[in-house]
Amino acid sequence: MVVGDVTTGTDVLVIGAGPAGYVAAIRAGQLDLDVTLVEKEAYGGTCLNHGCIPSKALITATDVAHEAATAEEMGIHADPAIDLAGMVDWKDGVVDQLTSGVEKLCKANQVNLLEGTATFVDENTVRVSHSGEGQGSETLEFEHAIVATGSRPISIPDFSFGAEQVLNSRQALALDSVPDSLVIVGAGYIGMELANVFAKLGTDVTVIEMLDSVLPGYDDDLKRPVKQRAEELGIEFHFGYTASEWYEPDGGIRVVAEPVSQAAADGGAATGDADTTEDDRLELDVEQVLVAVGREPVSDTLDLANAGIETDDRGFIDTDSRARTNVEHIFAVGDVAGEPMLAHKGSMEGQVAAEVIAGEPAAIDYQAMPAVVFTDPEIATVGMTETDAAEAGFETVVGQFPFRASGRALTTGDSDGFVKIVADEADGFVLGASIVGPEASELVAELGLAIELGATLEDVASTVHAHPTLSESVMEAAENALGHAIHTLNR
Repeated sequence: MVVGDVTTGTDVLVIGAGPAGYVAAIRAGQLDLDVTLVEKEAYGGTCLNHGCIPSKALITATDVAHEAATAEEMGIHADPAIDLAGMVDWKDGVVDQLTSGVEKLCKANQVNLLEGTATFVDENTVRVSHSGEGQGSETLEFEHAIVATGSRPISIPDFSFGAEQVLNSRQALALDSVPDSLVIVGAGYIGMELANVFAKLGTDVTVIEMLDSVLPGYDDDLKRPVKQRAEELGIEFHFGYTASEWYEPDGGIRVVAEPVSQAAADGGAATGDADTTEDDRLELDVEQVLVAVGREPVSDTLDLANAGIETDDRGFIDTDSRARTNVEHIFAVGDVAGEPMLAHKGSMEGQVAAEVIAGEPAAIDYQAMPAVVFTDPEIATVGMTETDAAEAGFETVVGQFPFRASGRALTTGDSDGFVKIVADEADGFVLGASIVGPEASELVAELGLAIELGATLEDVASTVHAHPTLSESVMEAAENALGHAIHTLNR
């Protein structure tokens, strides 16, 4: 590439090097297409640098410390000393190893890497501005483009991320000292995962959530063990509240939260009882506040209108089952293409987009798309819930196996939760599964494969699982649905 006013060309332009973008670029390179990947900040995107990977690293590290400190029942007595700066250095090392690996894989697959910010000039041209003084910009023409610019944390009024005391998830993962106290606004998966991390680091954590429970969108039986474990860690919850402002008294900050009905009277969204007064307001004195109310697409920086690309009213780019936007030769994948905002969903979409461009008969299928929450205990789901299946017209049979009946779970000291399988009663085909408990994120893969392959309850139940393992719980749940589980009472 030549910096300046020279125009260059490429078969496939990929904008954004997160899990959706770099996967799309590598797959396109494997299919012998000339590929250029533009990234403005860091290869691996938010997931590898500031989200999935660093958060899981800290979750693992704090779990190690917490388990060591609470293992008296196993005859282990310890008082671990936590060095957060050292923990963050280790986390950063993991991130650096993965991001450098992404860069090497791209180069090995003949992907041209270009640092800068891309904006559309028209439906076949982008302008790439290079960061740094005097670096200039260049024009790039393309036959096909894949937009993979991801998402960013949503801010809320009066809580600017520019203030030292107000954190987003990225900033929270980079702290080098443990705050004594922390308010987390939002009890979704990001808020709850980080609530667990900081509580295990010794922070007094308070969670404010405008709805009536943690983890909106998940069934109550899955959320219940997570909330109970969080309360055992000392996390305090205030449901039905929204954070309205913060200010600085002497030392620390004071976060003000109003009941959602009062917020509605002030112009917000209305839920709950309208008969509230100022006496119902919360005033919480803490060291810092973390805003984790969700994420929004990064689509406003691209000048999409110049290429004729349409978005919905939230800024997500509309796509079809082959990842194409309304402009047929321009694709969108990952978070910027809408829910579910999952890294593995974005990677799958990236592969599909590259294969469609290469003329392959590829299409997106979300039927067996897993979702995982890395709380304590973990939650994992795939396919349909009982409600989903009923709404789709299925008569269902459900099998469940509690981890308290699992020998392996008991030997880990972590036996809360269960495996639940939903199947079609008529033919036994597995429709979906839900897991809450140890290693749920790993166990769900078997059930996703069962759905993908059209496996039945009999297929899962008759597959011999090694003993003693947590995966036996999947087999037993299938047997329970069939009415012949061995290690739990049958329904």
